[in-house]
Amino acid sequence: MEVEVVIEEMQRSGWLAELREERSNMWKDMGDSSCSTQIIDGDGAYNVSGMENFMKTMELGECVSYAIVSIIGPQISVTFHNLFRSQTTKGVWLARCVDIEPCTIIMDLEGSDGRGHGEDDTSFGKQSALFAFAVSDIVLINMWCHDIGCEHAANRPLLRTVFQVIMRLFSPHKTTLLFIIRDKNKTPIENLEHILKEDIQKIWDSVQKLCEHINTPLSEFFNVEVVALPSFEEKEEQFKEQVAKLRKRFFHSIALGGLAGDRRGVIPASGFSFNAQQIWNVIKENKDIDLLAHKMRVMIATFRCDEIANEKTLSFLNNEEWRHLKEAIQNGIVPDFAKKLSSILENCLISYDKEAVYFDDSVRTSKRRQLESKLLQFIQPVRDSMISHLQYKAVEDFKVRFDKALKSGEGFSAAKKNCFQSVMIAFGEACEGFEQAIRNSLRVKEYAKSVVESKDKEEADLTHMKDR
Repeated sequence: MEVEVVIEEMQRSGWLAELREERSNMWKDMGDSSCSTQIIDGDGAYNVSGMENFMKTMELGECVSYAIVSIIGPQISVTFHNLFRSQTTKGVWLARCVDIEPCTIIMDLEGSDGRGHGEDDTSFGKQSALFAFAVSDIVLINMWCHDIGCEHAANRPLLRTVFQVIMRLFSPHKTTLLFIIRDKNKTPIENLEHILKEDIQKIWDSVQKLCEHINTPLSEFFNVEVVALPSFEEKEEQFKEQVAKLRKRFFHSIALGGLAGDRRGVIPASGFSFNAQQIWNVIKENKDIDLLAHKMRVMIATFRCDEIANEKTLSFLNNEEWRHLKEAIQNGIVPDFAKKLSSILENCLISYDKEAVYFDDSVRTSKRRQLESKLLQFIQPVRDSMISHLQYKAVEDFKVRFDKALKSGEGFSAAKKNCFQSVMIAFGEACEGFEQAIRNSLRVKEYAKSVVESKDKEEADLTHMKDR
């Protein structure tokens, strides 16, 4: 990806496509009035003196009229070797853009797009990306056009980590995310922008946030801008024209309406070095960022899923259908009781699933089971009442059927067997959908047995009296 060409054009340092020098020489070629320094080396060591000297050279003093722009690009690309970097960017570098006001400082990072590492990348690349997001006003994110909409696109893991961790480690400020779509195809830019922003919103919705930010919209902390560039190899002149237009957007970037016009919490230039060092130390101390993020996911998921479950419990108890069902069951058997009850319960759980879908799987599942168990506690007395009505009806039906069969001349054993079988079939159908159906069918059998034994005793007594 040729994001380096974009930055090079912005800095008016002349197209570097023909240069093959090492990085040190390339930085020198950026212009007489520019300066550069490596503030973090490839081993993660912070260059305190270098950073302080860099800021002094800027002669910004206590002012806040400056902008930090970070470049997050791939580890390897064609122009990676030719335009801006020698082989790979090692560590984090700063350079001042030439002829752009206010003072605009470019932060160039070691490749951190996450390709090849995925969700498990806890390397320097992820740490430097977090650092860039924490200190920058504008972050340029380079991506291929064909990656838009792809679940496994290179920048997804990076954005997910940044959204999740940056708010936990620091007080979030307003950052502009400027996505540069490379090698644009025939798809209208409006369509590409819509898909990309929709994907970013989904990532934001899916990450676990601190309690105070549970309902905070993405726009509170991030502006999302999208531009598209044609292929540098196939449409070089058109590419340069588009880059020139893009460059103009960095003039007065911190003014109202500019790319970073609504930024917050700006650190005076004299304190930038110390602030950046402290931020880097925090990130470095959190070596197991993914582990910490997982702990945060669990903590936040627990809190939020509990809230959702409580909301669904109240919603269930206030449900009109549920209330009507409770009242109706007091008067006797309710037609389609199991079906109605199952529908109310299922809708409640589905509603929970929809709201909890983006939280930690294990926590979400555990809290769902707890919610279901809690709802079943409310349901149990009502369900027991229904089953009691069905039991009573089954026993009464058996009595009627058994008496009728005996009076019609059917043999005692045959009447008992046939009546019992038909009553139990009817009871089983009525109890369909009840977990206790088997258990309660045993009660019906016991009742039926007692009825049969009672009838048997009556028959025996009558026979005995006749014999006398």
